[in-house]
Amino acid sequence: MAYVTEQELTARFGQDEILALADRDQDGTPDPDVLAQAITDASAEVDSYLGTRYSVPMATAPASIKTAAADIARYRMMDDRPLDEAVKRYDNAIRFLRDVATGRASLG
Repeated sequence: MAYVTEQELTARFGQDEILALADRDQDGTPDPDVLAQAITDASAEVDSYLGTRYSVPMATAPASIKTAAADIARYRMMDDRPLDEAVKRYDNAIRFLRDVATGRASLG
């Protein structure tokens, strides 16, 4: 199950950024395969942490998981040129997921 959608990524990061990250064929629209892969990869990464403590994939993801998945997907789309802000948000998402996995943080 995907924890974030294309629409949620666009709402969170803006159409211009999503276009810049996901329009690999330069046709003026985000490539669905690029977005789908980033979302799939982010969801798998979330599951790799949560799976130690919860049954995954989660049927209903709390907002904190959606946020973490969005930050991970954005970071993944940046490939080898992530912005400092994206790196920070990715690191924070991973730290949060590790804390949830060890019981130091709660999903609410």
